[in-house]
Amino acid sequence: MAGRTVRVRGLPAELPPDRVADKLTIHFMRFRNGGGDIAEVRVLPGPPPCALITFEAPEVAQRILKLKDHMLIIGGRRYPLEVTSHAAELSPDEVREAMR
Repeated sequence: MAGRTVRVRGLPAELPPDRVADKLTIHFMRFRNGGGDIAEVRVLPGPPPCALITFEAPEVAQRILKLKDHMLIIGGRRYPLEVTSHAAELSPDEVREAMR
């Protein structure tokens, strides 16, 4: 999964994880957002919640990372997203932070 996975922060904590995962899938599959085919979306509980999105191809993850202004819009509310690269294996500190 290295090189194909990104971490997304800035998710709405008040929505169910499955709805957030659906919205993230739609957002990150759109070509205008740099997206492409997605292999997996995992929403990790918070607070604050974050998500790990694994794309089918590493070049899609690289396109996503190059675009700086990702905005998730749900029910008229705007959620600015922070998208960073994600290593396949997390250090213990990263696991704790992802679970916070």
